[in-house]
Amino acid sequence: MFNKNIKLVLAGLIAVWSVYQFIQGNIMNGVSILLLAGIFILLYFKNEFILLAFLQLRKQNFPGAQKYLSYIKNPESALITKQQGYYNYLHGIMLSQTNITQAEKFLRKAVKLGLSMDHDLAMAKLQLAGIAMTKRRKREATNLMAEAKKLDKQGMLKEQMQMMKKQMKKI
Repeated sequence: MFNKNIKLVLAGLIAVWSVYQFIQGNIMNGVSILLLAGIFILLYFKNEFILLAFLQLRKQNFPGAQKYLSYIKNPESALITKQQGYYNYLHGIMLSQTNITQAEKFLRKAVKLGLSMDHDLAMAKLQLAGIAMTKRRKREATNLMAEAKKLDKQGMLKEQMQMMKKQMKKI
């Protein structure tokens, strides 16, 4: 909704207002207003449209997720680096159903920019391995699978990896 710099300025102004309330002796007002400033700080690090797109994606509502991502007009200036990674990650996941060449481009950019959660990075690398396998690049797919396996510490992607290994034997 707001540019990342505007969020920081708003958080700063609200924090100053909170300090003024503390000085006036309105402790509860100051605490409440300080919590409001915390919301803007949180939204600086976690973009609201990316969060909403993740919720839609979780419900398998791809058009809804695409709608929220389309609200981000210029991701390079509006988002911090990790958010840009997740922006590209979400686009890559959605495009992997229809256009694997575009999906590969977005997923590679997401891996390059970085994702903060290891299982998200593992999922991106597993998707890239699937794309490489479809394009008959077995060595690259094997390397990406190994990287994804290292990153998947909880074993959430174990079944998908086993299915992919079975398919890879057919190539």
